[in-house]
Amino acid sequence: MKSQSLLLASSSPYRKELLQRLGLPFISASPDIDESTQPGETAEELAVRLAEQKARALTSDYPGHWIIGSDQVACLPDGSILNKPGNHEEAVRQLTRCSGQRVTFLTGLALIDTDTGATLTHCERFQVQFRHLETTEIEHYLHREQPYDCAGSFKMEGLGIALFESLEGRDPNSLVGLPLIALTDMLRAWGLNPLLL
Repeated sequence: MKSQSLLLASSSPYRKELLQRLGLPFISASPDIDESTQPGETAEELAVRLAEQKARALTSDYPGHWIIGSDQVACLPDGSILNKPGNHEEAVRQLTRCSGQRVTFLTGLALIDTDTGATLTHCERFQVQFRHLETTEIEHYLHREQPYDCAGSFKMEGLGIALFESLEGRDPNSLVGLPLIALTDMLRAWGLNPLLL
């Protein structure tokens, strides 16, 4: 089995916690990128581009590493993109729009070998059916968890699960921000098997 230094291109405590589940040693660093949508870009293209951009932003500083980048975009049925709300008022608007809707979460994933430039990318799709939410439920939830740094205005690993009627997808970890099944596929493709450590 190949031994490789891993770097998670993220400051997110949620992504760090997920990656720790694989039992692989890694370090993390926060990339500084512009997360604006480009004209004509689909939600899936945006998620993958941002994931790759995050990983690529750190390549020159970390030779000899495989860099993992991930980014998530949430979409309403009408194609509207939900970004990180940033504040309470925007989070109320987002959850009000999500109420009773089937929302698609697209999590882009990139793995870059800084020595060879080899790159793998993937987009994990996951769908969430939101309950019909009362304004009081939304307000109570937001005051309790304050998920203002999370796409879609919720924390799936906390009370956010109570916002949903159902989940559909192959990897619920992608909702938290890092699709571990797809990442394991990528690592195995390059000779790093977490099951053989």
